Amino acid sequence: MSTHANHPFHLVDYSPWPLTGALGAMSTVSGLIMWFHQYNNSLLLLGNLIIILTMIQWWRDITREGTFQGHHTLIVTIGLRWGMILFIISEVFFFVSFFWAFFHSSLSPSIELGAIWPPTGITPFNPFQIPLLNTAILLTSGVTVTWAHHSIMENNYTQGVQGLFFTVILGIYFTTLQAYEYIEASFSIADSVYGSTFFMATGFHGLHVIIGTSFLLVCLIRQIKCHFSANHHFGFEAAAWYWHFVDVVWLFLYISIYWWGS
Repeated sequence: MSTHANHPFHLVDYSPWPLTGALGAMSTVSGLIMWFHQYNNSLLLLGNLIIILTMIQWWRDITREGTFQGHHTLIVTIGLRWGMILFIISEVFFFVSFFWAFFHSSLSPSIELGAIWPPTGITPFNPFQIPLLNTAILLTSGVTVTWAHHSIMENNYTQGVQGLFFTVILGIYFTTLQAYEYIEASFSIADSVYGSTFFMATGFHGLHVIIGTSFLLVCLIRQIKCHFSANHHFGFEAAAWYWHFVDVVWLFLYISIYWWGS
């Protein structure tokens, strides 16, 4: 039997990483429950470790297949693009549910909340302090990731590395400021529907920023190793799409929850 493929598609080899990733996700969720109820975070840390190790080895295999083995043909790349587009669309509807919950509660606050928004006893954040700074940080990171994209398309290695480096630094800076904001918050996720919708929406956005920063950090390492060229850089392009999506979601969060909602 011939070992040469007679089609432009990539049939992946058997891989243990979907199984280990599922085990890591299950351990993480179970660990969260154990942490909340028994104040023991050992299973949570184990689940996070399994997920991190799975990510490293799974991304290594995909990089090898696409960069060195040539399996990511034009047709395969088109499929990857559509997969990323559909994934981002699913993420849009994920955040729509949080905005729906927020506006459902805020446009007609119930009598239990004092019939006002924010509810009685809640002191919201000043939208012109840390939230505005975080908005400027994310908008700037959108500029730097676009700078990196155009540099890669022009085969400008140095500026591609610089643009990605600054984007990763800005992502880390954003996460640090949001963590500080949470520590200084005068309310918690248990404080009425305001606290629930605020921390669910901004918390999941913060998680997406961490994921996007990790995505771009991997792209930075790959750019340093000269994996990208003007015609072969979809790994970075997917990360840039994801990062722009995170930027747009934050603009809606800032306008609706931080500014209008306060």
